[in-house]
Amino acid sequence: MDILKEKFKNKALNIFKEYRQILKEFGDKKVDEVKLAQVFGGMRGVKSMIWETSHLDPIEGIRFRGHSIPELQKVLPKREGDDQPLPEGLFWLMLVDEIPSHEEVNWLSDEWEKRANIPDHTIAVLDALPDHTHPMSQLSAAVVSMESESVFSGRYAEGMSKTDYWDATYEDTMNLIAKLPRVAAYIYRKMYHDNDHISPDHSLDWAGNFAHMLGFRDDQFKSLMRLYLTIHADHEGGNASAHTTHLVGSTLSSAYMSFAGGMNSLAGPLHGLANQEVIKFIFEMIEELGTDDPSSEQIAQFVRKTLDEGKVIPGYGHAVLRQPDPRFTAQRIFAEKYLKDSNIVNVVWKLFEVVPPILKSLGKVKNPWPNVDAHSGAILVHYGLKEYSYYTVLFGVSRALGVLSALCWSRALGFPLERPKSVTLQWVREFVKS
Repeated sequence: MDILKEKFKNKALNIFKEYRQILKEFGDKKVDEVKLAQVFGGMRGVKSMIWETSHLDPIEGIRFRGHSIPELQKVLPKREGDDQPLPEGLFWLMLVDEIPSHEEVNWLSDEWEKRANIPDHTIAVLDALPDHTHPMSQLSAAVVSMESESVFSGRYAEGMSKTDYWDATYEDTMNLIAKLPRVAAYIYRKMYHDNDHISPDHSLDWAGNFAHMLGFRDDQFKSLMRLYLTIHADHEGGNASAHTTHLVGSTLSSAYMSFAGGMNSLAGPLHGLANQEVIKFIFEMIEELGTDDPSSEQIAQFVRKTLDEGKVIPGYGHAVLRQPDPRFTAQRIFAEKYLKDSNIVNVVWKLFEVVPPILKSLGKVKNPWPNVDAHSGAILVHYGLKEYSYYTVLFGVSRALGVLSALCWSRALGFPLERPKSVTLQWVREFVKS
């Protein structure tokens, strides 16, 4: 048994015993009450799932196992010569609640490299898809095609014990995370670079190798990928892609099927596709204003015009957060260090100055602050990754770290099939009358 699996097994067994005892003693205690508006409102804010890997506070933002993003940037292992954390370290932290050593992170990086080969039939599936197929559709199809490699599905068909579900899920998780950068890079080079594919560099880490296979040699871009894939990895369990992965996984579908479901959810405009919408909005604004260096007054005029037309300002607002997204701030700090002379980045900063006061003046917006999507696209454009329809794939590769480590916990703790109770409108009418 490998070193990370052994740690997970020991921790999971202890927590399983703890949570069973908690349920035995306190299972009948009331945690929350659901309002009728929440029944209609997509279960917004209803406390109804356990998600060990991260927690989202409306004011403080995301914490991974209790650690804020600035804290992670200090304590997680880094590649020599870089100041950004390695995503391998965050995965280790989310899975076993420990800050890994450099040796442990190097082991994990090497382990993923061993597991990274893509099946030939997955390449055939991607090659068979028309080039105009959206990159997220291609990612989902590729992940589903790799389900034939699932350790969990194979062992379940043979008659696996429930107590071993976590073990097989761990193997699927490690294999899938290892393969995702190669799949995602293949999609990118196929769509935008005439199938001119780049072989992996085995000397690089998981994120750095992903940047290399995309075709970017700049060490700054590799550093950006390490930051990007770390801060997008998880956002507690209630967001659509995390919840979808959990829901599909609760049926005992494999990690491949569960993650594909989560990616189909991430592809929606109200979730992960928002990063595509933000940079598209900025490009349209620049084109209409006729300058790539608009003034704050020009931007304010365009923003008001957009709102008057009944449209939203993409990249602003969040279902939970009531302060600027710490993930936005982390990207801004990176850009301030390396990209302060970039016109496209300066447009993002001017939007940050202009948009919140305008949204506040409307009197109806609970959160006028930027979210993670408000900044990421501009940095990617600066480094040359301008194909914004691809951005959500980057998001998806990162999100695998969080949702799949959480899936391992769901299997280890024996969580049941998720099955909320629905009601009809007639039921609501009778409830209101009573």
